[in-house]
Amino acid sequence: MSFFFYDLETSGFSPRSARIVQFAGQRTDMTLRPVGDPVNIFIKLTPDVLPDPEAVLVTGITPQITLAEGVTEAEFLKTFYDTAVADDTIFLGFNSIRFDDEFMRFINYRNFYDAYKWQWQNGCSRWDLLDVVRMTRALRPEGINWPFDSSGRPANRLGLLAEVNKLNHTNAHDALSDVNATIALAQLIRQKQPKLFDFLLAVRDKQKVAELVMADQPFVYSSGTYPSEFEKTTVAAVVVQPSERQNVIVFDLRSDPDELADLSVAELAKRWQAKTSDKVMPLPVKLLQFNRCPAVAPLSVLDDPSRARLQLDKAVIDDHFRKLKSLKGFGEKLIEALELRDKQRQTEWTSDDQSVDGQLYDGFFDSHDNNLLAAVRAASPDELGDFIDQVHDPRLQAMLPLYKARNYPAHLTAEEREAWEIFCQTRLLSGQTSSRLAKYMQRIQELASTTNDPAQTYILEELRLYGESIMPAEL
Repeated sequence: MSFFFYDLETSGFSPRSARIVQFAGQRTDMTLRPVGDPVNIFIKLTPDVLPDPEAVLVTGITPQITLAEGVTEAEFLKTFYDTAVADDTIFLGFNSIRFDDEFMRFINYRNFYDAYKWQWQNGCSRWDLLDVVRMTRALRPEGINWPFDSSGRPANRLGLLAEVNKLNHTNAHDALSDVNATIALAQLIRQKQPKLFDFLLAVRDKQKVAELVMADQPFVYSSGTYPSEFEKTTVAAVVVQPSERQNVIVFDLRSDPDELADLSVAELAKRWQAKTSDKVMPLPVKLLQFNRCPAVAPLSVLDDPSRARLQLDKAVIDDHFRKLKSLKGFGEKLIEALELRDKQRQTEWTSDDQSVDGQLYDGFFDSHDNNLLAAVRAASPDELGDFIDQVHDPRLQAMLPLYKARNYPAHLTAEEREAWEIFCQTRLLSGQTSSRLAKYMQRIQELASTTNDPAQTYILEELRLYGESIMPAEL
């Protein structure tokens, strides 16, 4: 087995509409020693995509850099499968499950690869160092320096962790630099707290997660959902398992379940959606997904220093667990509240990207279409049109001309080029109140008026020039 550490820089924050602009990765053996050369690739932006100006200010990767130094998405994925995807690989990064993995699924989907197989086929799996960091800080912090943000609150950002522990991190928000810092951080945790590191590595498997949390006993759980004042860690218990789902709804036993017993489904859903900035008390409930490598552990890991540090009173936890078990109908109401919450989120996702690019989770492809994916990728650009009538799923039919235009623009016929230009124009000029392009140019102007930083001014000017370069001729 081996690890493959990877990191992405992206043109924005939504995997449905934004794009990967830089991919970096490094394989290591199971002792975390690098194996082979690193991978570091820029990926070209296509003219139907507008980058998020704030994202570019963070990464410094302008569209012009991607066009000058990058490859197409199809070329990148060939390299990815040749170098990164090998039997028995554990793919991981820093917050990779919630961010990078999602972008990788969508780029696979857009380019006629299975969106999921690379992470599970032939002994492959995934992991995420961020929750390992959270649980290590909460339970076994000895031997590692732990940073705080400017307000004095505990912070687990990669750059801060690298800084206080003097790890090599020369260029934050450069994908390869982030990869190297993540490997160094993993080495540090494994060196200082090997038992916890090995335990969390072993329990990343969804079957082992299920066995631990479904034992009808409270368990320790570290997650970004929980407050930083308690090191993102609590003791939780399962309330209910939604039918036919690889997940459970869990309750934070710091809270008293009786205080929620009389809330309606609508009130539960509203509080479940609440953010820290809202004037609504967040619900002490979350969805724990078995296949997302949650950092969970039995109560036996809590020693006296950990209990004191995390302010976990055993008597209170036991009392709340007893009350939770005695509540009637609470689990059923939470399932209804979850369904209502998901409907609200689906509306947000749909408004984010209504095009075929954002429809990965609209359903699986049938076996016929799955068997055609490799043939599409192997076809010459001039043969791609032959597959329009062969695929069943309308998403694949819609993506075929986009796949050709984005990856093989020199091979477009006059008719295909006209259709591509119309698509780009529609994409850039669509919007409920003002067009995407108009909002993009306005945001650049707003940011430029608030900065005196020459580097930021340069990036914003490059972004303005890029917007002008892809502006439809009619404007």
